[in-house]
Amino acid sequence: MSDIRFDGKVAIVTGAGGGLGRQHALELARRGAKVVVNDLGGSVDGSGGSSDAALKVVEEIKAAGGEAIAHGASVTDDAGVANMVKTAMDTWGRIDILIANAGILRDKTLTKMELADFELVMQVHVFGTFKPIKAVWDIMKAQGYGRIVVTTSSSGMYGNFGQSNYGAAKMAVLGLMNTLKLEGQKNNVHINAISPVAATRMTEGLMPPEVLEKLKPEYVTPGVVYLASDEAPTGAILTAGAGVFALARIYETEGVYLGEGGLSAEEVRDNWAQITAEDGQKAYFNGGEQGQKFFRKMAGG
Repeated sequence: MSDIRFDGKVAIVTGAGGGLGRQHALELARRGAKVVVNDLGGSVDGSGGSSDAALKVVEEIKAAGGEAIAHGASVTDDAGVANMVKTAMDTWGRIDILIANAGILRDKTLTKMELADFELVMQVHVFGTFKPIKAVWDIMKAQGYGRIVVTTSSSGMYGNFGQSNYGAAKMAVLGLMNTLKLEGQKNNVHINAISPVAATRMTEGLMPPEVLEKLKPEYVTPGVVYLASDEAPTGAILTAGAGVFALARIYETEGVYLGEGGLSAEEVRDNWAQITAEDGQKAYFNGGEQGQKFFRKMAGG
């Protein structure tokens, strides 16, 4: 089969000044994409800011013969995101790919977590994913082409001690994807999620060096590149780390009908084994054509 290429396509990668985002931007550019390297340049907890990291990645891309521009907007800032999209359109006239990668951490147990720690993580991961998507959505629909990759986490899907804010945000991103995969499909706008495990600033203090060595960002990027390609599925959750790729799915058991009259909590308790039985379970609703028609009609579009 032919190589995956992005010649003539324009990509925005948020949080691309280092770690995973940098690797995604470099690889997209290597395969022919023109890239907007977005990075606020803040610390892991979201404080501070500098354009140096984004500019350095742009220089790397240019040195390798590619095209790129830097943009330092915060993904939570409406005006900044709008300007980033306008800059891309003014420069290249289209936007084909959005990799929503920007993120921060403020890890604390719930007892120690302040409301501000929860709110800021939600702002960066949820609104910082939604706002760039909203800004490019109609452009992609009008083109009849778009590829969006959002970033989720096992901390949301399975839980992780001390990350109630991060886990909640990362599951919210999947809820956004599950709806937009339906809304975008008729216009060839596909949206997928990557759930990475990689050695970055956000993970360097959590694992020993010998483990981090096996978790290089470049071991995740091939999955992101595929999800951004012409052949990409839509609505997939791809887990990636250390060269291993797998698909995560949400399942629903077949369940049990308990009737409609006189239902009680005791009946639920007494039928719990059958309610939770895995035999006959199916993957969550995946947007079949009939389902899409129904939801489009309900949404009025």
